[in-house]
Amino acid sequence: MDLQLKGKRAIVTGGSRGIGKAIAWVLAQEGVDVALLARGAEALAATATQLSAETGRRVVGVSADSTSDDQVRLAVAEAVRQLGGPIDILVNAAAEPGGFGGPPKLGEISGDFFHAELDTKVMGYIRCAREVVGGMRAQGWGRIVNISGLAARQTGNTVGSIRNVSVAALTKNMADEFGPSGINVTVVHPGLTRTERSAPLIAARAQAQGIPAAQVEAQMAAGNSINHLVDASEVAHVVAFLCSPKSRAINGDAIAAGGGAPRSIHY
Repeated sequence: MDLQLKGKRAIVTGGSRGIGKAIAWVLAQEGVDVALLARGAEALAATATQLSAETGRRVVGVSADSTSDDQVRLAVAEAVRQLGGPIDILVNAAAEPGGFGGPPKLGEISGDFFHAELDTKVMGYIRCAREVVGGMRAQGWGRIVNISGLAARQTGNTVGSIRNVSVAALTKNMADEFGPSGINVTVVHPGLTRTERSAPLIAARAQAQGIPAAQVEAQMAAGNSINHLVDASEVAHVVAFLCSPKSRAINGDAIAAGGGAPRSIHY
């Protein structure tokens, strides 16, 4: 299927690693020129160089902290300059991943921790969307995909659930506001996902339990219906479709990309 993405311009926040990097790679493979937005300049430069060499597309790194209004404003302007025009696609993926570490219990949640989590994953997404939506409206087309997570549908991580539910609510509000302008906004909920962080964490858990790494991975994969630890690239392919003009019928909705939560029905 031709996703009709060739020649589009995208910003992927959190694009220097993990799911964000995988999304940027897939978009570039589909013919999109991509600006990666993240805090670490060194990692950004390395990832941009790698993705550009592998895909043949223009991939640039723009350093910014998404908790800063001024940094986001300047970074988006720089991305527009380097990519040569307004942004067609925004993928918000800049947030610390959940799923491997133990989240704090209710009595351990501090105000600083709570506000920092929401400032990055909710307000940070708003900051980036604010800066690109004007150009999308002017051209009558755009796609915004917000990466959230299945903690929105599960207990066990209080702040993780709150921030992910908030991203889903933000997405639907944005979709209703921007839809008449030709801008579709969707949210993707990954579950436990294999990224470059996974191998050392699996190895550490295997050593702590005195079992093979393959057994640890099998335990993790057993948490979904396909008994397979979903790879970041598999999430990225879902996102690429949502970035495509072919996804026009999907707006404001949540797409789970975690391999299926057993015994749960969502409608």
